[in-house]
Amino acid sequence: MASEGQLDYESILCVKPEVNVYRIPPRASNRAVRAADWKLDAPDWTGRMRVTARGKVAYVKLEDKVSGELFAQAPVEEYPGIAVETVSDSSRYFVLRIQDDNGRSAFIGIGFGDRGDAFDFNVALQDHFKWVKQENEFKKQAQAPDSTPKLDLGFKEGQTITLNIGQSKKKDRSRPQSSGGLGFLPPPPGGKLAPPPSSRATNLNTQPTAGGADTGCLLDLDSSNSNSVAPSNPTSTANNDLWGDFDSVAQKSPAVRLNICTDRQLTLSV
Repeated sequence: MASEGQLDYESILCVKPEVNVYRIPPRASNRAVRAADWKLDAPDWTGRMRVTARGKVAYVKLEDKVSGELFAQAPVEEYPGIAVETVSDSSRYFVLRIQDDNGRSAFIGIGFGDRGDAFDFNVALQDHFKWVKQENEFKKQAQAPDSTPKLDLGFKEGQTITLNIGQSKKKDRSRPQSSGGLGFLPPPPGGKLAPPPSSRATNLNTQPTAGGADTGCLLDLDSSNSNSVAPSNPTSTANNDLWGDFDSVAQKSPAVRLNICTDRQLTLSV
């Protein structure tokens, strides 16, 4: 029976056209590995690197540039880890643990000529195992029972609701009343206002006659000779300018006789 890892499809995470392989001396202590201890000017093998993933395990495969024949591969189950380690003196070199089909393993050194290729290799492994971590958390949440109370938004048996669609309340458009309870008075009926009196008639200076009685007439004037009687007054000139339109109408009217008596009665005769 095939295992669970063999049933998963293989995805390609990263491909780099050139990578150098170095033999590294055995590690004498737990101190960090330095790429300066390798023979960097004389790599032992040069080829292509392809990073793939099958399920949760990533594989770093070293292949021939032309034929694509597999030279070595390193299964990576966690990163960072023992399968892929960085060196202490450079970001372009790594220590890789390779394995064969029989389970035997060995440590080799790999390096990139371009710093950007080393960065892509590092990020590809980080992204893969970040996805693996999220998948594990989702499985734990699915298996763990949910102890929080669930909110029931369903209708109970016999419960009904009423919806009013297309019905709107009529707005009260009644006329507001005043605070005193009395309505506003209607506006006065339309009509024409009487024009003001002529400036010539209002500015006449009357002089009482000598020896006249109090009840007799004081002045008997004709509108035709009013210019000779009225004295010159600077205020009358301003009034003539203000009521000039009405003066023109007064000149066209027929002669009017004005009688002013001492009993304060005013009579007009045409």
